[in-house]
Amino acid sequence: MDDKHKHPGMLPVNDTMLTRESWKIFQIMAEFVEGFERLAQIRPSVSIFGSARTHSDHPYYQKTVEIARTLSNAGFSVVSGGGPGIMEAANKGAYEGKSPSIGLNIQLPHEQGGNPYQDISLSFRHFFSRKVMFVKYAAAYVVLPGGFGTLDELAEILTLVQTKKSRRIPIILVHAPFWTGLLDWFRTTLVDEGTIDARDLDLIQILDEPEAILDAIFKHYEYSGFEPSAEEAEIMLDL
Repeated sequence: MDDKHKHPGMLPVNDTMLTRESWKIFQIMAEFVEGFERLAQIRPSVSIFGSARTHSDHPYYQKTVEIARTLSNAGFSVVSGGGPGIMEAANKGAYEGKSPSIGLNIQLPHEQGGNPYQDISLSFRHFFSRKVMFVKYAAAYVVLPGGFGTLDELAEILTLVQTKKSRRIPIILVHAPFWTGLLDWFRTTLVDEGTIDARDLDLIQILDEPEAILDAIFKHYEYSGFEPSAEEAEIMLDL
């Protein structure tokens, strides 16, 4: 019997590639260790997301600067992607405020480098380790209009909260006209098809003004405080 039939469906092992992939484990570990060590002290923080393609003269950019500055002056560190567009606006607003501006930069083939408004700057090769850092210490998510990456982050936090793999935090969408169609689809398709529960929509708020966003976050933590409970902290260990 030839080798093909001895091991059906198995490809020959490329030892060089296997060695490289095995060593990637240490690179991934290093990203997690550095992220945990540098971000553990910045709480409470708010993660802000939105399009990398939004120019500095766009109303979304200006709105994001205002939101981030308001949150920063209220004592929240602001965590964003560290790149251009809405990410830059979030870092800029926080940088102008009283609390730290944190950029979680991702190394991509065709995207420009980090913006200059970062008090703490981390660099990641892997999206999944970067995504953990966005969630791990976040007291809230604020999501501006964006594309696939923004939708990915939104779906990530909704999934983690829905499945109780993360504590419940405010998830706030900014600029109602942009998000209304998506939420209508959630209601008329996902709920009607039974793929989500109608109560899952309660996880999301739509707010436009910086002070309203700040008030919503404070209201959420009015009785519990920003630090996770012992039970929530245990859950977050397995994030």
